[in-house]
Amino acid sequence: MTLEHTLNEHDAVVTGIDWGASTDRIVTCSQDRNAYVWTYIKDEIGKMVWKPTLVILRINRAATAVGWSPKEDKFAVSSGAKCLCVCYFEKDNNWWVSKHFKQDVESTVTCVAWHPNNILIAAGGTDNIVRVVSGFVQGIDNRKDVAEGTAFGSKLPFGTLCASFPNNGWVKSVKWSPSGKRLAWVTHDSRTHILECATTEHTRATITQPGLPFQDLEWLDDNRFLAVGYDANPTLFSFSGAWKLDRVLDMKEGGKAAAGANAKQFFQDKATLGSEDGAADRNLDTRHQNCISVIRKIDEKTFSTTGLDGNVGIWPHSAVKL
Repeated sequence: MTLEHTLNEHDAVVTGIDWGASTDRIVTCSQDRNAYVWTYIKDEIGKMVWKPTLVILRINRAATAVGWSPKEDKFAVSSGAKCLCVCYFEKDNNWWVSKHFKQDVESTVTCVAWHPNNILIAAGGTDNIVRVVSGFVQGIDNRKDVAEGTAFGSKLPFGTLCASFPNNGWVKSVKWSPSGKRLAWVTHDSRTHILECATTEHTRATITQPGLPFQDLEWLDDNRFLAVGYDANPTLFSFSGAWKLDRVLDMKEGGKAAAGANAKQFFQDKATLGSEDGAADRNLDTRHQNCISVIRKIDEKTFSTTGLDGNVGIWPHSAVKL
């Protein structure tokens, strides 16, 4: 690998990044309460550089996540300021501005996801609620996009709270299925939730997993998605009449590492690690050796995972074939 560019405008931890595939623009957000849109252009001497444009977020707490809309003409930023920002380009002033959604938000918004119709946004946070809100922006969006109606209504001016779904734990990640007819999210109480959005009934399935909480999820198609988290093992959920936790994808052959070879090692591991099997505690039977924090679909054949172990994994879709 070769370092091509460094985007260094932020002066605090970068908490979110999204690359617009069709416009080739990058949007970033940070704990410094700022967001930037980066455009790949030539500078004065003809060298290709990433030029940043500041986004007027108007928040007094850290930004936590960011995501382009499907048409890449808007993006949403979540924050610790108890609000969701929907940002769009204002041609007259040549900058990016934002509108805020704050209705009944009682804590940090941690995650955002755009519906395929480019209007609806799902957002979850530390107040244990998933909300579906309207991100319609006058002058940017076309009313024809919602004229036929959605399962959340047909009159969707900006900031409309279309639905809210309470949970028993912080919402870590929320994503729409490719068709927008299903919405899934994971919560810190080790539960996974799937909402049916094809009709106004909005039936919801909840699965409690036996392991540690998930941090992120990614849809493969309308009937399958992968969730990743503290168990360091991508987990497949699938639908066949009902939703189920299908299987984990990563397990090395040979099982766990052997325990301490002698009595002294046995008691040392018990005292320092809280386990007789100290070697196994230090070496997981998975490729990732720590929490997987992010999963992303690369294309129709591969997806990627990144973890707190500093590793990036590239996985073929053949790993999840039923």
